[in-house]
Amino acid sequence: MKELIKYLLDNLYLDFQGEITLETVRGFLREDDGREARQLLAKLIEEKGVDEMLITLADCLREHIRTGVNERVIQEQLSTYSES
Repeated sequence: MKELIKYLLDNLYLDFQGEITLETVRGFLREDDGREARQLLAKLIEEKGVDEMLITLADCLREHIRTGVNERVIQEQLSTYSES
């Protein structure tokens, strides 16, 4: 059983449902004038969209499935992404 659980955790696929665009992200960040929000938006504009962010975020969050994916973890991952 332990090997099956390990296999399933190692091969779990994380995805986001619904459509999210650069304009959607702009709307979410409209009221946030913090450094992290500005940095993330600048990176997304430079990349001309959110596709790379979503792929990277899902991949990074996968590492936290065992310990928990929560608001703090997502914020840390978005911050790391925008600084890269």
